Amino acid sequence: MDSQNKIALVTGGSRGLGKSMAMHLAKNGVDVVITYHTNKAAAAAVVADIEQTGRKAAALHLDMGELRSYDDFLAQLASVLQTRFDRNTFDFLINNAGMGATVPFAQVTEELFDRFLNVHFKGVYFFTQKALSQIADGGSILNISTGTTRFCVPGYSVYASMKGAMEVFTKYLAKELGPRGIRVNILAPGPVETDFNNAAIRSNPQMKSFLSSAAALGRVGEADDIGGIVALLCSGQAGWINGQRIEASGGINL
Repeated sequence: MDSQNKIALVTGGSRGLGKSMAMHLAKNGVDVVITYHTNKAAAAAVVADIEQTGRKAAALHLDMGELRSYDDFLAQLASVLQTRFDRNTFDFLINNAGMGATVPFAQVTEELFDRFLNVHFKGVYFFTQKALSQIADGGSILNISTGTTRFCVPGYSVYASMKGAMEVFTKYLAKELGPRGIRVNILAPGPVETDFNNAAIRSNPQMKSFLSSAAALGRVGEADDIGGIVALLCSGQAGWINGQRIEASGGINL
């Protein structure tokens, strides 16, 4: 298929949604580079799983909150692309890496705000800018948002505000990168049962039940619900989808 020998970079690909994205991309015939923040062993396990599908894979350390590290990271990426994949560009950038916390507005500190800003908006903004020369013409960028930019969950004011900024940024990116044939979309998952935000949903049956009842399909999401959509959006079958916010939430709060 059209994704043969294409390469995706999935930030935060060692667990949860990022791991599912990486695996679905590999099953679609895409080679994958993932990044990890703390868990090198988990990242290595994902690389091994991808290689078992017959695709090539690599894992690199990246701290999205440390903007000064981006140049060194992209230099490492250039080296890995050349030695491991015999390429000097990659095709799909999935800006997935993130962090979660449920903090009521009245308790938000400037330190927390800045940490979320760097990881979820400012960092993604400048990381994408610095990576532009390594993204192939005709490629694709997929940002990750959240259902909570459309409906409100108390305690998510910082997280959702940064993701709201990402939704606007996505449209500008699509417009400005259009001349290079690079599509840019943003995917907004609803509640998903992973270990994100201290496994807030998985560890709270009451919350899980409440969220399930709010969704038209009567359940919360699983990582593979999102991973498959990412693979689709990076395929030629989605080649006319551009500049869009796509919510994948099972129809929650309709």
